[in-house]
Amino acid sequence: MFSALRHRDFQLFVFGQFISLIGFWLQNVGQSWLVYRLTHSATYLGAIAFSQQIPILLLAVPAGGFVDRTNRHRMVMITQMLLLVQATVLSLLTFADKITIGGLFVLAALMGIISAFDLPARQAFLVQMVGKKDLMNAIAINSSMFNGARMIGPAIAGIVVAKWGESYCFLLNAVTYIAVIVSLLLMKIHPVETESPQSWARDLADGFRFVRETAPVRVMLQLVGAFGISGFSFAVLLPVFADRIFNRGATGLGWLMTAVGIGALFGALFLARRRGLKGISKLIAISAFGFALCLMLFSLSLYFWLSFGLLCLLGFFMLTMIASINTAIQSIIPDSFRGRVMSFFTTMLIGMGPIGSLIAGALADSVGTQIAVFVFALFCLAAAFWFYRSLPSIQAEGRRLYLLQNPQFGDPL
Repeated sequence: MFSALRHRDFQLFVFGQFISLIGFWLQNVGQSWLVYRLTHSATYLGAIAFSQQIPILLLAVPAGGFVDRTNRHRMVMITQMLLLVQATVLSLLTFADKITIGGLFVLAALMGIISAFDLPARQAFLVQMVGKKDLMNAIAINSSMFNGARMIGPAIAGIVVAKWGESYCFLLNAVTYIAVIVSLLLMKIHPVETESPQSWARDLADGFRFVRETAPVRVMLQLVGAFGISGFSFAVLLPVFADRIFNRGATGLGWLMTAVGIGALFGALFLARRRGLKGISKLIAISAFGFALCLMLFSLSLYFWLSFGLLCLLGFFMLTMIASINTAIQSIIPDSFRGRVMSFFTTMLIGMGPIGSLIAGALADSVGTQIAVFVFALFCLAAAFWFYRSLPSIQAEGRRLYLLQNPQFGDPL
């Protein structure tokens, strides 16, 4: 179940990232509550999320070209240091009571720019730490770590915001980056730098062509993009659910976000027990349908603990779908394209969020928060059905690509 942890460098990575990710969720909840406290507007919540995610939409794919041409270990180190600076500035401004909505927009955009390089680099870096044999397990453990932090961080953040204010969330996040930087420094990983004979622009064009012409990769990325623009945007409206619908304040927001993390953690542990890719396409389809149905029921619920349970289920299906797609894609692509393809994955998963966040905020203010989430759930249901109908046309090609990249592992089916 934890075979990837046999690798020393991955052990260090998990330790540092887990601590840092708890800090990330502290800042995420603190920032959402600060925006809501200053504006009491769902539109501003969506706009801040837009400013943080739009750089990923614009820059992640070009950044993927750099990931495939540089030392991924060094790139992750640099991006983590820059994120430490961003969190420190946000903390100092909030402590000094100098933070404004304009300042939050700027700092959110800065975080998005850094993340556009950090996220594809970290995804591509996984195989370098554990090798292809333990890649699926490493992705599952990485997801467990992310969602374990998602389970712990928001609950702590709700308490911290309620007792001491948002500034302490930002300070604690800055401190946690020290752990991940130290873990990266302690690694003894063999550096891999690819000197491409082509220009960066030609490498990028080749990446676009590869994704367009590789049907299984293209279809799975389209599914992630559909959910990224609609289904995952529900999170930006959780402060409104916590305050106006459930009357639970910042503590309620922390619990709602924790519920998603609990479900996602169980989803990651479920995937960690799997061996090979047998049945993974059907698992993706089932998870897509499950997510859409849970989101639909959540939008209709008026009871806090019922909504908590629905978000746990939603988190399970969300993680299972995302991590399964990540595993399937990384198992069928050549390493020379890994950074570029994973930059497309990052763009679809997170970069499409800005559009969804703006739509979610505006729609919630005009027709109501629950109706807005219900509409997004219907869109996810349609996307899940489309993916299910596409499976017969991509499964044979997916098997061929897997055998081409992993002949030593045999037929996945």
